[in-house]
Amino acid sequence: MAPRRTTTKPPKNPAPVVCSPCNGSGMVAATVRVGRKRRPVGQQDGICLNCLGTGTSPDA
Repeated sequence: MAPRRTTTKPPKNPAPVVCSPCNGSGMVAATVRVGRKRRPVGQQDGICLNCLGTGTSPDA
């Protein structure tokens, strides 16, 4: 009789870890400020500098 396996096998293809600042979309909102007092007037989309637009976490 074969001995029982005591450890588990790692998954074949682990799911990619999602980048937390952009939630996997690769885009983040940046506030647009205008005027002398620099008041916010809206937001525009920009590339996520943490994952550089890939949507996956660079730490994984």
